[in-house]
Amino acid sequence: MDTIFTLLMILIMIASVLLVIVVMAQNPKGGGLSSTFGGTSSTQFGVQRTNDFMEKSTWTLGAVIIVLILISVVVTGKPKQTAPAIPQAPTKEAPASQSSAPVSVPANK
Repeated sequence: MDTIFTLLMILIMIASVLLVIVVMAQNPKGGGLSSTFGGTSSTQFGVQRTNDFMEKSTWTLGAVIIVLILISVVVTGKPKQTAPAIPQAPTKEAPASQSSAPVSVPANK
């Protein structure tokens, strides 16, 4: 169980780092990675496809992180187990003839 949790945490960290890289490579004004490689317009030479890829990869990595977190919660979530009842050794009751005083039981109202 611990190895599955460790594997899921490693995958979540890798996806998170990739998501940070993809988001940092984007430019909110449309430049981003496409302008880094000399693109002047978002419609020249398929640069629009680069922006679409970056946007789709952002959403995909976000979804992957959420799914991995949910899987880790389901896999590692253990229901609380109650402590097993400790069996008590049978008590030896004193015979009625050895009883020194009668036991009075209060009446319930």
